[in-house]
Amino acid sequence: MTVTVHVDTTRPVVTLINVFTVPPERQDELISLLAQATEETMKHQPGFICANFHTSLDGRCVINYAQWETEEHYRSMLANPETHVHMDQAATIATDVQPRLFEVRSAHRKP
Repeated sequence: MTVTVHVDTTRPVVTLINVFTVPPERQDELISLLAQATEETMKHQPGFICANFHTSLDGRCVINYAQWETEEHYRSMLANPETHVHMDQAATIATDVQPRLFEVRSAHRKP
């Protein structure tokens, strides 16, 4: 599946960058879980824009790069009991989880 993410400094969105540390042998398992959670739950939440999952080449890290319309939408998703089922499962796979919210300040691409 191809999804185009538009990173735009004039578009006021909230970006979640969630870094998961995982045992290399469980990296694919976490990716599958996060993709399933996104399809079943996250993308149906108000304010959800997109989610992309990246894996480190050494197998020890998974990054969730997601965009939400506002911080309030993101916080509302966190308060939803449906999302806790998936987040709790991810916490059993990852040895560390570091979610942070960001705003886009600068974006560049090849002309």
